[in-house]
Amino acid sequence: MSSSAVPEKYRSLRSFAFGDGPALADELLELVLNGVKTATCSTEDEPNTSTPGELWIVLDGSGAPRCVIETLEVTYRRFGDVDAPFAYEEGEGDRSLAYWRDAHRRYFGRQGKFSEDMMLMCERFRLVEIFADRRVAS
Repeated sequence: MSSSAVPEKYRSLRSFAFGDGPALADELLELVLNGVKTATCSTEDEPNTSTPGELWIVLDGSGAPRCVIETLEVTYRRFGDVDAPFAYEEGEGDRSLAYWRDAHRRYFGRQGKFSEDMMLMCERFRLVEIFADRRVAS
């Protein structure tokens, strides 16, 4: 991570990129930067478990630091128990629950982890700061 792009006060934070590849990381990051995406989910066994109040550096698809988010809420629920308001807050596609289910079946399927009753860590967050260079690498 380029430390020059990250203000001193954030340099000790953990970092991550959304998704499972550069294109998806950039797509989801843009949703965050534009205030559309305010939630995310992951499998309960991922190393990026978070706690409310924790700050994270979000990386783009090339690994460059782009912004800081703060975890507001973490809940655990089964895939089938994710509701329409949470799907909307994830901000993807048409923001419907049907879109969310289809996209996440494919996403977790690519990882070999999908099941209809899988447990997810569902996180709501807020955008704290966007770093000066807003260009997403292409």
